[in-house]
Amino acid sequence: MSDPTFSRPSAVLIAAARYRRHTYGNNHPLDIPRVSLLIDIIRSYNALESHEYIESRRALASELEWFHTPEYVAAMQRCEVMEKVTDVYRQRHNIGNLENPYFKDFFATPATATGGSIQAAEQVLAGRVAFSPAGGMHHAMPDRAQGFCFFNDAALAVIRLRRDGLKVLYVDLDAHHGDGVEHAFRNDSSAFTFSMHMDTSMAYPFSGGNIEDVGGRENAFNLPLPRSTNDDEYWYAFSRVWPLVLNAVNPDAVVLQAGTDAIMPDPLGKFCLSTQTFLRAVGTIYDEAPRHDNGTPRLLVIGGGGYHPLVLARCWTGVWGILSQRQLPAELPPSAQALLSKIRWGAEDPDDYDDEEQIEHHGTLYRELLASRLDRPQKGPIRPDITARVERLLQTHPRFRNIFGDGDFFTSNF
Repeated sequence: MSDPTFSRPSAVLIAAARYRRHTYGNNHPLDIPRVSLLIDIIRSYNALESHEYIESRRALASELEWFHTPEYVAAMQRCEVMEKVTDVYRQRHNIGNLENPYFKDFFATPATATGGSIQAAEQVLAGRVAFSPAGGMHHAMPDRAQGFCFFNDAALAVIRLRRDGLKVLYVDLDAHHGDGVEHAFRNDSSAFTFSMHMDTSMAYPFSGGNIEDVGGRENAFNLPLPRSTNDDEYWYAFSRVWPLVLNAVNPDAVVLQAGTDAIMPDPLGKFCLSTQTFLRAVGTIYDEAPRHDNGTPRLLVIGGGGYHPLVLARCWTGVWGILSQRQLPAELPPSAQALLSKIRWGAEDPDDYDDEEQIEHHGTLYRELLASRLDRPQKGPIRPDITARVERLLQTHPRFRNIFGDGDFFTSNF
């Protein structure tokens, strides 16, 4: 750990005790420990001081209605009171099904996650960098749940910053297209979205998110990537496009959705990305985000997808290390190793687990913060398809044309 006398930018982590008992129900991809496991690992490093932690509040209905319809917010509240979802609400709002199931605290839990992301935006406005790991629910639409997401805290956090007049760039590194956030700001000329995701021809939400889907608008940048995109390919695409997006937008603040399902071996992801490369992208965004006068980034980081608890908790611990400017030792503390080795998840019968087999299968996922046999860097030549996608985005997006004109700017600017 870094020297405690080292002067760090002010960073805060926002979470809630309720996440220790939260579940989407058996056999759902989100029926895993996520935020609670993250907090435990961070604390095993003694890397979370009392002034750096804020307990999340529940978002008010009036705040939820900045994006969601009053009818949808009321339906979520009524279902929690009734302790069930009626067929009318199921059909109208896409809730109470296998994708977006009913569970205890059906309204309170996603409303608390949303409140945390709104608080995180307010912390950024107050001069801090903020992390709301329970957030990142980027698929929810105004009148319906979608893709495990009930309330779109990502959109609401951006709206909170916009209400203070900031121009905002929303960056989505989740493996899935941030369709709900893009929808939220389709008519806002001072809110921009940049999403690098699995091509929707092979992955949820199965439509949209293509380079050409912007339809002439200047505030959405989409870069869909093919199956098995590796570290070299991902970094080529990110490092080529990110600085141009940042330059084109010149935002006052950045909201980063850091879903970890792009990392091997996430069960819902189709990329071959390592934790190291993912955190390299996060670190670059941290370094290059706009600054407060005191040098602290105007940066809000929210969670998102991630369905392998060991990969997620390790990666988000690394995210907190970046945000709080701590050098965390590569070897996990003994208490964290013991905690991770006991995690049981998935559809398997817990009685079928054998600790020795678990350790052999997962290898250094239990022992090291970054390196492991299952999410090690995946190198390889950059496929022409990926190069073509990047160049097509740069050549066709209206925002880039406005900046560089119709001439050949690629040679002169790279």
